[in-house]
Parts: sequence; structure tokens; C-alpha cells
Amino acid sequence: MSKFGLSQPVRRVEDKRFITGTGRYTDDINLPGQAYGVMLRSPHAHARVLGIDTTEARQAPGVLAVYTYADLAEAKIGNLICSIPLKNRDGTPRADTRRPALADGIVRHVGDPVAFVVAATAAQARDAAELIGVEYEALPAAADMATAMQPGQPQIWPDAPNNRVFDWETGNKAKTDELFAQAAHVAKLRLTNNRVVVASMEARAALAAYDAGRNHFTLYTPTQGVWLPKRMLAATFGVQESDVSVFTTDVGGGFGMKIFIYPEQVMTLFAARQLGRPVKWTSDRSEAFLTDTQGRANITDAELALDKDHNFLALRVHNLADMGAYLSTYAPMIPTMAGTKVLSSVYRFQAVHAHVEGVFTNTVPVDAYRGAGRPESNYIMERLIDAAAHDLGVERSELRRKNYIPPDAFPWTSAMKLTYDSGDFANTAQAALDAFDWAGAAARKAEAAKRGKRLGVGMAYYLEATGGAPTERAEIRFVDNGAVEVYVGTQSTGQGHETAYMQVVADKLGVPFENIRIIQGDSDRIPTGGGTGGARSLYSEGGAILSASDKVIEKGKEVAADLLEAAAGDIEFSNGEFRVAGTDRFKDILAVAAEARLRSGVAADQPAGLDTAMDFNIQAITFPNGCHVAEIEVDDATGTARVTRYVVADDMGKVINPMIVEGQIQGGVVQGIGQALYERVVFDADGQLLTGSFTDYCMPRADDIPPIKVILCEVPCKTNPLGVKGAGEAGTVGAAPAVMNALADALAVRHVDMPATPEKLWGILQATQPALAAE
Repeated sequence: MSKFGLSQPVRRVEDKRFITGTGRYTDDINLPGQAYGVMLRSPHAHARVLGIDTTEARQAPGVLAVYTYADLAEAKIGNLICSIPLKNRDGTPRADTRRPALADGIVRHVGDPVAFVVAATAAQARDAAELIGVEYEALPAAADMATAMQPGQPQIWPDAPNNRVFDWETGNKAKTDELFAQAAHVAKLRLTNNRVVVASMEARAALAAYDAGRNHFTLYTPTQGVWLPKRMLAATFGVQESDVSVFTTDVGGGFGMKIFIYPEQVMTLFAARQLGRPVKWTSDRSEAFLTDTQGRANITDAELALDKDHNFLALRVHNLADMGAYLSTYAPMIPTMAGTKVLSSVYRFQAVHAHVEGVFTNTVPVDAYRGAGRPESNYIMERLIDAAAHDLGVERSELRRKNYIPPDAFPWTSAMKLTYDSGDFANTAQAALDAFDWAGAAARKAEAAKRGKRLGVGMAYYLEATGGAPTERAEIRFVDNGAVEVYVGTQSTGQGHETAYMQVVADKLGVPFENIRIIQGDSDRIPTGGGTGGARSLYSEGGAILSASDKVIEKGKEVAADLLEAAAGDIEFSNGEFRVAGTDRFKDILAVAAEARLRSGVAADQPAGLDTAMDFNIQAITFPNGCHVAEIEVDDATGTARVTRYVVADDMGKVINPMIVEGQIQGGVVQGIGQALYERVVFDADGQLLTGSFTDYCMPRADDIPPIKVILCEVPCKTNPLGVKGAGEAGTVGAAPAVMNALADALAVRHVDMPATPEKLWGILQATQPALAAE
């Protein structure tokens, strides 16, 4: 198994169907007799709906139905649910939102759905939607989270005075304040974490069907795990979970955004039941800008306390987090429980205190986006360290080195009360700095100046904390022709899960790689699953696969013992063979599995023989970490910034497939560079989206990105049997602070906010040009 076992850079088996156009996405699926749905959306960020006239639309060619909130209310369809309870600092519960699938008399952001039109074709549905007459009474909007909580601002929800969603804190405030009072130096920054769109390659979609005879709903939709939608949609429709089937085929990118429940999934199911025929809805890119959950959107005041010897003492953070107009599925958790747990990062802090306020605005809801709170927290920490180094006149990498948790201190309990099991932060950082040639930066700066460029270098050490449902499930089935099917509870959205899981199975059971099939995204055949999110998939699902494999081997020894006429205790298993110890008598696992099934007498489509399903519960999370180092050039004449060199040294624990891990890191880095230099969602004062297409919203292109060198520094994790640490989000977590630290170095300024557009940088250059010239 050396070719396809663990730690091998096996090419992804998924890629053949993707690059040949034979992938099967939700919009590729069609059901007999299906109709098409289109949403009519609000043009106002905040308005009262005084009336809806659907008469003309209902009479339009091909139209089958036009639904409004009144139809949902009559059918007693429930609201979309935010699944995160949260207590304020005073013990009271957070504010909530009532979010029906269609507006119930008030719209609260541009793009809020008002009516759903179903017709024989998508074009007919779109034409009919334009015939609906809606009378709006425009209301003032609160679109800026920086001012939305100020007195006199428009109120978005009556039970959220001053538009405050929650007022939450964590950490040790008293000790933090005490340490700040003792500090020899305090570095302070106000930081903006700009709002971004997710921009997945595949847009959201839903195809719904209803079986009246069984009172059964079926939904095809791109998700990050079919079980959460199954559970939440059953609650929305007031039926049993067994009355809902959810299927996810190939998914063209999720990044957090496809975990959640959206109005269109509810409306296609509702319409399918009402009409007795399948209904499909597929988003276009304009709708995606208006309705997909967005990411980041924080304003933070942060302080770092140091003693006279430059040791980090404490960290104090006050964060405003924009929730948008409605609370999405996990939204309150992202800036609070998810983000703050890594605030102390890889450093020896004595105390940390974080105060987080959630803010309602008349904008698109905000929820998890790749990294889900951890990129924001790492950005705070790493920008503060560079600000402190600037203030104190000390070298940036050395200030970090002085404060890293040393390798002999593990297990380490952080100031946020998390226990880190492993790490070698100083050596991982040094690997990145050496590969980057950090010491040669001065010479490169001088050379760049001759070309009219200002060159800067920056580093950022990040810590990620993976998470998600602690229990995962795997089922291994031996089927006809020697095939081995592995049913998993996670969902690939492009990461390469199929290949990685096949490697685990091949290594453990010795089954030929080409015989293995990974089955996912089917709530009928796979009864439970935690889904994909929080970079949890390999350590949780991998653990489940190992547990199921161990049980398969245990069962196989009993059958092999009988076949080989030996005692079960004398049977050994390795490289896919059950062998009588000390002899040359053996049976391979596929032969044993076939015999076990034959003896069971059970039909081929039912589990029997060696087939095994196992749950794997892991309470411990993993802490991937690493050092990003970036070089950037700023054009003196135009303010245009370009990343010219990039190195990452990452500790992902034991690496199952280096090729997949490197690809995940590189993709994440590009998203971080995008936020740092290019991307920003902009709403005007009335809540109108000004960046509603790729004409106005700038995405990084391939020619904007330098080669990204990845160095894998394996420090095996001690809390899961594979020794792995989650890799999916790590690239994004560390990229933005590394780029912005490099940019501040290039401009010789203390701070620049994201995104660092040419206009912004040109203004800084004009303001600082005389001083720099004098130097």
C-alpha cells in the first residue's frame, strides 16, 4: 500500500469528473414535470409592505402560482431558525429575529424576499415576477454598524433596543485590568475587518419534490452536510425528520455559506407540496451578492500590555460584530465563542478579556466564512504585535519569538482556558523565515526602490482551533465485485475528502485503492452525520473510519479462523490479509468478506457479514498553527500593491495527503490576500448595495498571486488516532495579517486598514512622501 497509503501525495480521484465536466451539481439534476421558481426581492433596505398585487403575474403565460407571506401563514409554515442561544453579560438572553421565508410586512435589507413565483420555465417565472405590484412605505435604514447603536438610529427590531443583538464577554476582566495597570507599555489599535462576499464557484440551488401519499419531502441542495437542513426544515414544516430527505451531490465550494438554511429551500418545498410537482430554484450571481450570507464585518478596539522586558502580559478587546438584518443559523457564535477562543494564540499571556457586541443593520446577514471568527482574532493579535514592535523599536520576529509557548510547556492551558496538546512554534516560524529569506529583505528593499517600488515584508503566526459536532459516523460495506463502500457523515465541498478517506481505508484494510467508493450527502442511506465545517472532517470522520475498520478486522478474524481451520487468537491481519501466525496460510479481506456475506444469507443491498457502522466521539479539538511570511511591493506613482513573495510553514499534525493539504493552504491564502487588498462589500447610507457584481467587487485573479511555497512541519496531534490537525481553514486564518504587516512595513506606517486599495495607498503615499524622502 505504499503508493496509496498515508502521507502520500495521491492525486485527487474527484478531479477527473470535475475537469471533464462530468461532476453532478444540484442544477444538473432534473425531475419529471419540474417547474421553476423565482424570488421577487425588495429594492429597499428597510420598508413597510403596504400591499402586494399579484393579479397580473398569476395570469402571465406559464405561471402556476404566486406565493406571499399570507400563504405561508395560512399553511402554518414556521420561521428560519438561529440555532445559537447566547447570554448577555447580565445574564439576559440575546435579541432574536423572526425570519419567515417571505417578508411578513416589513423588509429589512435589499434582496429580502417578498414573493415566490412558480412557472413552467425559469424565463416565464422571471417575466411574471416583474408584473407583481408591491406598494412600499420606505423607512430610514441603519446600514453602518459603526453608528447603528447610537441614539436616534432607525430601529430594525423592536426587541433589540439601539439595534444591539447581544452584549457578551469572556475571559478574566479583573486580572486583565490589573495587568494593564502594571504594564510598562500598551499598544493600541482600532481595526476594521471588512465585510466580504463568499463567491463560491457554484451558486446556491434547490430542487424540491413532495410525495403526498407518504407526506414526504425531498430536497436536492448544495450543503455542507444534509442532516442540519433535514432537521431544521422538518421543524419549519412541523413534520417528523423521517418525513424529509435531503440529498447533496457535488458542491462547488461552501466556505461556511452552504451550511445554513435559506428561504429558497423552504419555498421550493412549500411550492412542491402545494402544486404536486417538483420545483427548482437556482441563484444567479446578482442574487448571490444580495442573499448569500456574508463574512467578517467587525470593528475592533484592541490593546496589548507588555512588561519592561517586552513579555506579553494581557490582551483586551472590544469588538463590534455586524449581524446584518437577520440572525443566520450560527451567526451569534462566530464573533463570540468561535472567534475569541484563539485570541491568546501561540503566546504566553496571563490574561485576556474580550467584550463583543452584536449589531443589527439593514444589510445582508453575516455568518461563518472560512475560518469563522478565527481569522478575525488572529488578525487582531498579529497586527497588535507589529504595532507594539513599531512603538518599541524592536524586531518583529524576535518579539514574537520571545513570547511563543515553548515546546516543553505542552500540554499548555491558554488564557482562554483551552488546552493545546502540541506545537513547536519557534521552529515552525524559523522554517518559514529561512525559506523566505527574511534576513535579505533590506537588500530587496533597496533594489525595489530603484524601480520606483516600496517593498515591505511581514509575518504573522496564527493559531486555529477546529471544531464542530464531536460525534461522526462511518459505515463500511463490502459489496459485489470486490467493491468497498464507505458511508461518511461529512460532505466534501471541493476539499478532496474522497481521496483522503480512501487513503485511510486503503492503509488500514489493505483494500485496493480503486475498489473503494466514498458515499456522502444522502440522508436516507446515511442516518446521522456532523457535516463539514470548522476543519473537522479528517480528524472526526477519519477516526470513525478507523473505528469501523478495527471492527471489520475483528469480525474478519472470526470468519478467517473458520476458513483457515485455526483459532481466532492465531489469526493476524496486515496488508489486507488474514494469516495464521507463523504459517503461509492466508485469506485476503475481500474473500473473507464475500464468504461472510454468503453465510449471512442477507440480501446484497443490506448490511451483513463484515459490514460495520461505528460512531466516533471526540471531544478534543485540534490546533493547527503556522507562520505566514509575505513580501509586497507598492508602486510609488499609483499606489498599486502586489504580493511578490509568499511562504507558509504549517503544522497540520500528521499529514495524510501533502498535495491536498498544500492545495487547501494555498486556496485559503488567496482568500486572505483577497480580503487584505481587494475585497469589500459596500452599502450606502440607505442600505443599497454598491458592490453588487464583480464589476464593482474586486476579486483576486490568478495573475495577482505569486507562487505560494508551503512547508509542512509535522508535529503530530495527540488527541486523535490519526494525529492530524484540521487544514481546511488555516490558510485564510494567517494570510491577511501577514499581508497587512508587510504593507505597513512597505509604507513605513503603523497601521493601514483592509482592503488596501490603490486609492487608499496613494493617499497614504501622498501624505507620507516628504517624510520618507527626507529619510
